[in-house]
Amino acid sequence: MTGNITFTMIKPDAVAAGHTGAILAQINKAGFEIIAMKYTKLSPEKAGEFYAIHKERGFFGELVDFMSSGPIVAAVLRKDNAVEDFRLLIGATDPSKAAPGTIRALFAKNIGENAIHGSDSDENAAIEASFHFAQTEIFR
Repeated sequence: MTGNITFTMIKPDAVAAGHTGAILAQINKAGFEIIAMKYTKLSPEKAGEFYAIHKERGFFGELVDFMSSGPIVAAVLRKDNAVEDFRLLIGATDPSKAAPGTIRALFAKNIGENAIHGSDSDENAAIEASFHFAQTEIFR
């Protein structure tokens, strides 16, 4: 279903701050349908595997530590033009540069603890969804 799903994670900082419900409300208000969702915690190994694309970057260890530091909410979302529309909804990675009203402008602490992940392409949305969910857990 390329083009109409995306993957997201509400990150440990936003979960710990109690923003899960408010973020999910923003997602629903923007017209996304949640077709898979789980509350879970990534092990350092799973976080490293998920972010393997960044393995050679200086921030990799810090990213793995952060993403395995507490629970997350992983979800697969459906909507026409899902990836692009969701990237607009969450805002820039740096919350100081995120448009007003976006999820990161509202809930992110800083560029490292930026509240939410969103897939950057249709291909990565499918890969990321499959990383976190079995096909039997995604209700299309």
